[in-house]
Amino acid sequence: MTETDGSTVPERPPERPKTAPPLPPHPLYQPESDEVVWNGRFPLQRVRFRYRRRDGTLSGPLTWELARRGEATMILPWDPATDRIALIEQFRLPALAAGEEPRMMELPAGLVEPGESVPDTARRELEEEAGLRPTRMKPMGTFMLHQGYADERVHFHLAAVSLEAGPAATRGLASEEEETAVLVVPAAEAFTMVAENRIRNAPTALALLWLQVNHARLRDEWTR
Repeated sequence: MTETDGSTVPERPPERPKTAPPLPPHPLYQPESDEVVWNGRFPLQRVRFRYRRRDGTLSGPLTWELARRGEATMILPWDPATDRIALIEQFRLPALAAGEEPRMMELPAGLVEPGESVPDTARRELEEEAGLRPTRMKPMGTFMLHQGYADERVHFHLAAVSLEAGPAATRGLASEEEETAVLVVPAAEAFTMVAENRIRNAPTALALLWLQVNHARLRDEWTR
């Protein structure tokens, strides 16, 4: 930028997006540089750092790309009365890139919007993607799915729903060009799909395995 007197004023660096703050301080982490190299839907940071080894010494310099995806939630819709589960199927471009079937079997899930609580996100996504409303919800745990690349944490929930009427019509937000087909299956069949590797989506498989482990106890508790 040039002033009227001909002097040059350095341009102000672009404002850092709120969704890509610097990493928090930690005794194991020694930053050297941190820049936002892409500010799209999910900002991408390039971080140069060292970490402290178990013997107290510092590692050599490392450069990592870090995707900032934030908080998300996944919901397993289960009808304890009929012992059936609602799965969804939708098109996934990364699955196609990996050589997988692009219509992937999943569970309702989505990102937590600013100012929204995790349970509210779970209820919203369940309605948007499966057309279901929970009568009861239970946290299943919080997991990182891409700890080598992204900061995303996914909060898993089990939702009690009524599936007596069968699957809902095709769902999804028109504003996002989203299309989700709902498939209702017996819980035993869903567990078999995981065992036979027919569920290719890791979070869905993890949620179904959690329910399989807790199935007998929860069905007894939730059908009293």
